[in-house]
Amino acid sequence: MTQAMPRASAALGSAAEAAVPWPVTDPDRANFDVVYDECFEFVWRSVRRLGIDAGSVEDVVQEVFFIVHRRLPDFGGRSSYKTWIYSIVLHVVRHHRRSWTRKDSQRAPEMATRLDELPDLGCRGPLEQAETADRVRLLDRLLRELDDAKREVFVLAHLEEMTTSEIAEALGENVNTVYSRVRAARAEFEQALERHRARQAWEARGSHE
Repeated sequence: MTQAMPRASAALGSAAEAAVPWPVTDPDRANFDVVYDECFEFVWRSVRRLGIDAGSVEDVVQEVFFIVHRRLPDFGGRSSYKTWIYSIVLHVVRHHRRSWTRKDSQRAPEMATRLDELPDLGCRGPLEQAETADRVRLLDRLLRELDDAKREVFVLAHLEEMTTSEIAEALGENVNTVYSRVRAARAEFEQALERHRARQAWEARGSHE
């Protein structure tokens, strides 16, 4: 369940393997500055992968941390920080989706080509940055072929490497429902990846004729 998909990882490289060890933090010692510093990249990456266009990511991330700041004193450690923060991310992202106009939705694919501007390329050289940006754009394109519910569980299971139980807690759903949805999401993602590869192979043959 928590294994990354072999074919997807091979095709997408670091863009599909960007999950990092969850950093935070003893609930008894946490304060907002610590949570913000340690969770910012996770929140930004999650918002982006859940389909928010690049022009809106910053606003959505700020809204997430506004809610985190307001609710942090009441957190109490009843769940993990990861699932708690992700549940807030999902709430904000879903609200943002509902507020989109048709015009905004039509612009999303164009905005997605700006994903290489987001702060996960590090201090790499120009060639490596370009290769990573291509993988990020491919990942975004494939994720957009999933519906919202499948995209959410796919991101959590195969990109953030959360367990079924963690996903169920973050979504407020039962484990069996989550497991079935993850399997369906994985199958659809693999099909999308195979279609992409077939198009690449066809284009390569055409260029040599």
